[in-house]
Amino acid sequence: MNARGFKKSNLGPVVTILMATLLASASALAGPRNRSVFVLTSTNSSANNEVEVFRLDTDGTPSLSLANTLSTGAKGGASGNAGILQFQDNLGAVANYGSNNVTQLVRYGNYIGLGRTISLARDCVQPDSLALAARQMYVVGSNCAESHAWPSGNLSGNVVNLTDASAAQIAVGNTWAAVTLKSGSVLQLPLRQASGALSGTSTAIALPSNANDTPLGEAFWGDLLGFTPAHSPNSFALIDSDRDVSPIAGPTPAFPGNAPCWVAKGPLSVWYTGNTPGQAISIFLTDGQGGLFYKSIPLPGGPTDIAVSADFQWLAVIYSAGGEAYVAVYSIDAFGDLTLAATSPALGVPSFSGVAISE
Repeated sequence: MNARGFKKSNLGPVVTILMATLLASASALAGPRNRSVFVLTSTNSSANNEVEVFRLDTDGTPSLSLANTLSTGAKGGASGNAGILQFQDNLGAVANYGSNNVTQLVRYGNYIGLGRTISLARDCVQPDSLALAARQMYVVGSNCAESHAWPSGNLSGNVVNLTDASAAQIAVGNTWAAVTLKSGSVLQLPLRQASGALSGTSTAIALPSNANDTPLGEAFWGDLLGFTPAHSPNSFALIDSDRDVSPIAGPTPAFPGNAPCWVAKGPLSVWYTGNTPGQAISIFLTDGQGGLFYKSIPLPGGPTDIAVSADFQWLAVIYSAGGEAYVAVYSIDAFGDLTLAATSPALGVPSFSGVAISE
């Protein structure tokens, strides 16, 4: 017996079992090894919306090959929007604009398949943008913004009725969500503190005249919103939780030559935008209160959405060129600069809508 009353001969198995349990737990927390990087986009077809799943292979010369095509069995058809497809951890979602519902996407190891179909709230129609958080999915359509418990898909919080049918995107921060309205404003949607669901109220944020023409893409950095008033001379802007707006001049010449339209938050103070008429990825740097346009990376066609991986290692952008849609993936270095890694093959689809990365 030792000082604590245990026989020394009994300690070996106990320690062995304890160590095995700890190692197994550490392995589970670390996640599966050799987990593939997938890039997802949707065809947005008004007849049959499909999700195209591409696998990024970084061994040797990087490549982006089609891994799977998932038919939602529903109708697409959205336009002038971003964020119609989202992915976070092992779950994602794609909106079916023409069928008034959302299809859940589920990752099982190195396979992505379809989950449940989630209907919109009563009388809410035409979903064209989604946002995902830990416990909520947010949806905006032509007449409503709503939140659903995630991953169950059950409606939660209160529906925000919209009288303006021009919503381009919904995004979510720590304490508030935002909806960009192409008509010329941004809505602030408060979140319930306990659940993160929408409270049912909204406040229109007045934008200055030099940054209010066609707000489109948006992304959050904590509670700081970055968005693109795409057709304005100041084609990027920041909004804080107090609704203070800080416009930032974009690439020149301004619209119609350049129009940063779609937004993804990168590492550090870097923001990436899809510049559709400029056929480029236009990069901005900010300090939380202001910023500047950094540079543009040319693309073979006009981008229609953009996404950054959770670990800030990859950027994916969708664009169309020569009547075909493509996905391009860039590696992101420690300073936020981009290097083209791989481009998808053409699939005979004229355009894609929404793009997301699953690691």
